[in-house]
Amino acid sequence: MHLLLRSLFHIFRSWRRPTASLWSKSSVPMRVWPSDMDVAFHLNNGMYFSLMDLGRIDLMMRGGAWQRMLRRRWKPVVSAETIAFRKSLQLWQGYTVETRIIGTDERSFYFEQRMVVGGEIYAQSTVCMRFVAKGGPVPMPEVLAEFGLPPQDLELPPWVHDWRENNALPSTRKAAPHLW
Repeated sequence: MHLLLRSLFHIFRSWRRPTASLWSKSSVPMRVWPSDMDVAFHLNNGMYFSLMDLGRIDLMMRGGAWQRMLRRRWKPVVSAETIAFRKSLQLWQGYTVETRIIGTDERSFYFEQRMVVGGEIYAQSTVCMRFVAKGGPVPMPEVLAEFGLPPQDLELPPWVHDWRENNALPSTRKAAPHLW
């Protein structure tokens, strides 16, 4: 809830930015606010993913996917994500959230996102996202028919397949008992 106003601001800002291909890159300038800080007085590790959401929204809005998604009543959901940190972002420090789609598989889109300061990577994430509708997951052929096909040379890196397979939880149609 604390990001609601900031999210609305960035949605409005993205709406006013020039259109771009969904398969291109997005760069969103940001700044570390006091509400982003943790007890160590740097950007809270949990905030990185929340702020990266705004980068994905920017790319999808400027690429036309957001509007089509809303019209079809689809919702984007993250099914897996991972992040690595290099340097801390400090109070009032400016940075950009860089976002691009690195590929798709039979069910999901995969985004690479980076927090960048002065051309230097501070954090990098990989996010697996799919679309759902009232009846359940939207099949990828239907999503690609709506958004457009990826460039032919866009191939999901092999390590992403391994990461997704090794970290996936069972389907919601299967049991996932907690046995600790």
